Amino acid sequence: MHPSLAFEAQKADVDVHAPPTTCSCCRGYWLDWKANGAKRVIIMCFTQIMKELSEKATSPLQNVFHRFEPGVWIVTVIQFFVVIGFSICMPFLSLYLYQDRGLSMTEVGIILLAAGLCSAVSQALGGALSDRFGRRPILLIAASVSIFLFAGLAVLIGISAPVWSIAIAYIASRSVLTIARPVISAVVADFTSKGRLTEAYGILRIGANIGWAAGPAIGGYLATFLPYGWLFGVPVLTSIIISLIVFFALRESSQKTGRRVGFRSILPPAGDRAFLVFTIVSLLLFIVMGQMASTLSIFAVDRVGFSTAQYGLLLTLNGLIVIFFQYPMTLAVRRLAKFRALILGSLIYVFGYLSFGWITQFGWALGAMAIITTGEIIHSPVTLSVIGELAPKDQRGRYMGFFGLSETLGISAGPLVGGLLLDAFPSDMRLVWAPIASIALIAALGYYWWARRFRL
Repeated sequence: MHPSLAFEAQKADVDVHAPPTTCSCCRGYWLDWKANGAKRVIIMCFTQIMKELSEKATSPLQNVFHRFEPGVWIVTVIQFFVVIGFSICMPFLSLYLYQDRGLSMTEVGIILLAAGLCSAVSQALGGALSDRFGRRPILLIAASVSIFLFAGLAVLIGISAPVWSIAIAYIASRSVLTIARPVISAVVADFTSKGRLTEAYGILRIGANIGWAAGPAIGGYLATFLPYGWLFGVPVLTSIIISLIVFFALRESSQKTGRRVGFRSILPPAGDRAFLVFTIVSLLLFIVMGQMASTLSIFAVDRVGFSTAQYGLLLTLNGLIVIFFQYPMTLAVRRLAKFRALILGSLIYVFGYLSFGWITQFGWALGAMAIITTGEIIHSPVTLSVIGELAPKDQRGRYMGFFGLSETLGISAGPLVGGLLLDAFPSDMRLVWAPIASIALIAALGYYWWARRFRL
């Protein structure tokens, strides 16, 4: 044994001549101690320890398909088709209205905000309706009606119809499509225990982001040689597929309440202040998230000079990071208190969006997108997990619907905020992205106050 190692062992009152008994992985190497020396044995022991720890850490990943009910995987597939149909065409609506139809970014923001207001109400109503009539019928109706609405929108864009008619068709199609979102989230909560909710919503987000990774890349490529109207025909096909999956594969997960649905029923109980405050704080961060599909497209293509294909690749990178890192990140952050994970995600958003103010090269834009997506994969599944825990069992659709209302309002208000900033500061992008990043900072402070106020 090396003299220095023997000296340290004697100080610790360890018998250097006896085989180690406290570390199971070292016992097999005891016979090699004298032959190979202490250094080699220590390295071998450390390697074995790392192997065992790695196996323990990855065991949830290996068993992930058995950890959740089949219904969770079915709605994850449904979420994929919802998102890929949306992401192939919708991120390019702003470019179409701004470049092809000559609208200002403020006008584009107003149209997107109007669509958001209507779809926010439809989300809340859809969640409440799913509590009364069941998840399956509402999903089937939403997908079936979307087939006809998106077909009409594609035709209107294809024939360059008046902008007001395109705006109405867009608002109607988006409102009906988003009815599915709170219902899908409620199905996940129906099938999953509270201890695994964050993991389950991480799985749901992976399904969504497989669609988000593929959609913009496909849309960006198609937009280089096809008219925009063809892009808006894709949701027709995906809506047909969703209808077939719901009809043939998805079983009902809720106990129908029979509670009458009206305007009051879509609002949460006034006494649930923890939920209301959490929703308001989250609304701020949703405004920041809303920059992804509108402000970012104009910034990247019109102000910095990237191609539409490069803008599509930015969104694809976002989706790919979620696909490969969402579930491992979910396992990592589950050790944190939920409010700490929310604060951490918000602060990463601050840094990511702020960095866009200094970007002129595509490589740096990819780096900023990676930072933003890191904040996303920390923050997003935790928010849904919080709602799943706060909501009573027979009101999950109602709670998810109201939270979806705030999400849609925030994401829809985001383009208006970004559009105003782009019109006000056309030449200095730092003055565009710094106010947006400051909203995420306020949200981080809000989560901290929420946790202290309600001791969560």
